[in-house]
Amino acid sequence: MQARFFSPLGKDVVKAIFLVCLADGLVGISYGSLAVAGGFPLWVPLMLSILVLAGASEFLFIAIVGGGGSPFAAAAAGLLVNARHLPFGIAVKDLVGSKSLSWLGCHIMNDESVVFGISQPTHEKRKKAYWLCGAGIALFWPVSVIAGAYIGQFIPDIKAIGLDAVFPAILLALIFPALRKRRTLIPAASGALISVAVVPFVPAGMPVLFSLLGLLAWRNKK
Repeated sequence: MQARFFSPLGKDVVKAIFLVCLADGLVGISYGSLAVAGGFPLWVPLMLSILVLAGASEFLFIAIVGGGGSPFAAAAAGLLVNARHLPFGIAVKDLVGSKSLSWLGCHIMNDESVVFGISQPTHEKRKKAYWLCGAGIALFWPVSVIAGAYIGQFIPDIKAIGLDAVFPAILLALIFPALRKRRTLIPAASGALISVAVVPFVPAGMPVLFSLLGLLAWRNKK
């Protein structure tokens, strides 16, 4: 893609998108290192990074399978995590392109590309921001996974330097602002308690699914 195509976005937006892609790349290094250290051959995290292109689901998959869980439970958990893409698709339906291009446009849809896309003032800028961020992450993520897998071969214990905690820490940082509201805090805390409580009784990977029961802890009051 030529630089002129994205020039209407302005340098500040392009710089912000680049920094987000770079941050995702750092997380990808953690993911690649964890996958290789967990006994997965390189092609597994690499193919997931290209075909799935959803960091949370990929981390969850290798964590569940690496912990002895069923691949089917891991896939189900990943689908649930990515259920948020349904409303995302509605929000960016006019940005993903048409006909065969829409398949690629949907594939590069993620939290970051959606945020940058819908936050621009005009349709032209929304579309270009969406595609620049989505394509950037689609490039940065697999490359960083390969780099992480290579680095992971030389690290005796990735837990000793905290690489295993990078992604959970990022997720916690993202959800903390939302936890200020009781409407979010109550279901989240309930789901966490349920998940921890069932750990001794269900196979690996299933506690994540049980945590969804926390959503029942809040009922709309009329």
